[in-house]
Amino acid sequence: MAEIAVIGAGMGAMAAAARLALAGHRVTVYERTGTHGGGVRRLERDGFGFDTGPGVLYLPAVYRDLFLKTGRRKLEKCVDLVPVDPAERHVFPDGSAATLPNASRAGVVRALDAAAGPGAGEAWTALLDRGRLVWEAARRPLLEEPLPADRGALAADPYPAAAPPAARGLLRRLRGPRPAAPPATVAGVGAGELGAYPALGLMFAQHALAYGFDPRHAPAGAAMLPYVQETFGGWYVRGGVRALADALYERCLERGIAFAFGAEVAAVRVGGDGRAAGVELAGGGRADADVVIAGVPRARLAELAPRAWGREAPGRAVPARMTVCLALRGGRDPDAVHRTVVHSPDAARELAWIFDGEEPPPAPTVTVLRPDDPAQRPDDGHEAVTLTAVVPAGAWAAEGGERAAEAFADRMAAAAGRAVPGLAERVLWREVRTPADTAAETGAPGGAVPGPALAGAGGAYLAPPNTTAVPGLYAVGGWAHPGGGLAHAGMSGALVAGLITEGADFRGSR
Repeated sequence: MAEIAVIGAGMGAMAAAARLALAGHRVTVYERTGTHGGGVRRLERDGFGFDTGPGVLYLPAVYRDLFLKTGRRKLEKCVDLVPVDPAERHVFPDGSAATLPNASRAGVVRALDAAAGPGAGEAWTALLDRGRLVWEAARRPLLEEPLPADRGALAADPYPAAAPPAARGLLRRLRGPRPAAPPATVAGVGAGELGAYPALGLMFAQHALAYGFDPRHAPAGAAMLPYVQETFGGWYVRGGVRALADALYERCLERGIAFAFGAEVAAVRVGGDGRAAGVELAGGGRADADVVIAGVPRARLAELAPRAWGREAPGRAVPARMTVCLALRGGRDPDAVHRTVVHSPDAARELAWIFDGEEPPPAPTVTVLRPDDPAQRPDDGHEAVTLTAVVPAGAWAAEGGERAAEAFADRMAAAAGRAVPGLAERVLWREVRTPADTAAETGAPGGAVPGPALAGAGGAYLAPPNTTAVPGLYAVGGWAHPGGGLAHAGMSGALVAGLITEGADFRGSR
């Protein structure tokens, strides 16, 4: 039985802690803030409730497995998990809209044909078929196994090249071997394979942007993202997705895990043998441990343990999120959709702002969350609506940035008005949460929100490994393999627990 110190009480850290406690280890979690959950937070005011982190859960099987293997009560006995149907609505710049059903390929085809023209559904299905091939090729090495030392296989994009037109006889001989095609990107696929249907290109680009990826450069293998979403469906936790974090925290307590809140770790102690030996606390205390698990951003772990990452190059720049919580008078519309994406009429300018530092667009892409959940509103005569947009990390951090942030929130609300008729007249009050709020809760520089790992692009979209250059020190959560997102955090916890309990023999989760 080992003494294990966990830095941070995020979802990945708690997932690892619960599994390790079940294996008989003594686990203590040190969290610098006053609560658990990392970026999975909830805002409550005047009877209204808002998820200020994720609003939908994808791949719930990850948490079903976690709860099944760490206690007698299954996930559905701990939270009320319901499918989100319709899955989402897309509102396009030309005023057209497509409402997509949850986990129904035929229904999606019909909806896209109606919104974007005959053949659109078939074109989108072809993209998802390619996403399925990416998922089948990359799922295990990318998500379920420890990151290998030789990452060559994951550096190549598993997105299949488009099949060339059939050539016969002499024509085939004259053509000779085809030259190698340049690496495909999300934007390239949108312009090429989906070019006849601009709305589909916007949808594919938004799937990448929603996770903080620049569609101009993200590998085409990102097609696995819409494939997973549409194949396995989206799920909502009654009472807000924060309830999932609460349930995991309760499971950790049931397993005897100790939590120290308001306990900021100042350094990872390293013994004379070069192994992690515990943690030093900012208040002057220290705790010995046989193993240390860090659920913190990569840059923060480099400060706590300067040798952790060796000579690895710094990762990509990661954007942040802007959140606007709206308390509305008037009940929820009967035909309201849980999740609506309102696309920017100037996507190129939006990307240039987020990733190149240019001026912000007049109308950003906004995701509108309208859960049909009595726990999120004081009564049926009111509604809680959450708006989110991808923004540059550190946006509005300079002096005087509050006014600019409020102005951008106005732009978000105006865009959301295309999805919620009469929105402006219904607002009782709003709260604006900038990247600075995310930074305060998670410790991420500039409030950056990491996305899931992707294969391709020479490995640029892989997260750092769960093992570090310091023996006995492990990295977990969204900033470590296999990347960010609720499901990926849970996978990360399973990988770290397996590496600790099985050591070098561990070949991946089952």
